[in-house]
Amino acid sequence: MGTAVTLNLRYFDWITMRAFYSLGRHPHALIDMRSVVVALLAVQIAACASAGSGVIPVTSSAPSLEASGYRIVSPADGRDVTMQQMLNRLSRADVVFFGEQHTDPETHRAEALTLDAIGRLGRPIILSLEMFERDVQPVLDDYLAGRISEADFLARSRPWPNYAIDYRPLVELARAHHWPVVAADVPRPLASAVGRKGLAALDTLTPSERLTAARENACPIDDYHARFMDAMHAHSTGSGGAAEPGDSLPTAMAERFYLAQCVKDETMAESIVMAKRAAARDALVVHFDGAFHSDYAQGTVARVKRREPSWDVVVISAVPVADPSVAPIAPQTGVGDFVIFTKQSH
Repeated sequence: MGTAVTLNLRYFDWITMRAFYSLGRHPHALIDMRSVVVALLAVQIAACASAGSGVIPVTSSAPSLEASGYRIVSPADGRDVTMQQMLNRLSRADVVFFGEQHTDPETHRAEALTLDAIGRLGRPIILSLEMFERDVQPVLDDYLAGRISEADFLARSRPWPNYAIDYRPLVELARAHHWPVVAADVPRPLASAVGRKGLAALDTLTPSERLTAARENACPIDDYHARFMDAMHAHSTGSGGAAEPGDSLPTAMAERFYLAQCVKDETMAESIVMAKRAAARDALVVHFDGAFHSDYAQGTVARVKRREPSWDVVVISAVPVADPSVAPIAPQTGVGDFVIFTKQSH
């Protein structure tokens, strides 16, 4: 038996990691729990339509972050900042990263408030999401253009289980403002294949499949690698993990997972760069991802900068804490240009 690895949800895309383990144990029997969620969402949408509403209503987000109980800080300066001060900085950016906590409700509220505020800056906005994968971009485009219903969109786009509550407000805000939305991530089965077999898995793809991952994939042994491996080893526990012949767990498995992480970062970075290059010169890309991908300007951020060194990139990271009003700033040094302390859910 091997060693199972459990991951801190602040750092990793839990859907992808779960897929790695499932495919490792049962390569031909991965159960996609999101299909269950899609079915439930479709039932809800159908119920709304039968009642005459047509679509699920989206609540407008007008209040500022401060008024909603959040606290914004600038770790580099060691001080609190206002929402307007943060927006002044974001208004000059080419790309804004918002590193989220996938399962924290207050983080998702902060995301919606922030995107709404950025949308009021008067610049063309491109919404980019880790939560949708490249191969469903045509489906996403069809929904945004009104060519398919929301029920069809959900049935064909593999939304995350928490889409209705946490990500739908972002997509619907973009739809209302006619902003493009980028399905930025690599398809999960491909990331899972890299997690099991390494980068050689990319060489087995058909030409059309290969387009769903970045053309260039670099996986350097750097500070990001060290942070990834530290996190993987820190959360190693139990038994029954997925092993390949010759593995000395958890290191060998973790190294393959790092390759998959890099492919995700490279694909999201390439998606962001392609979208901005194709848009108006003053377009602002706002990308939402798990915080590990963008904290410390590593991961996806570093890969955007490698492709476009002159671009102005700003990193926001949401950090759930017991009491935002008294959370110390010093531990967040280097994490991002701005940190938003949210009230931790229990």
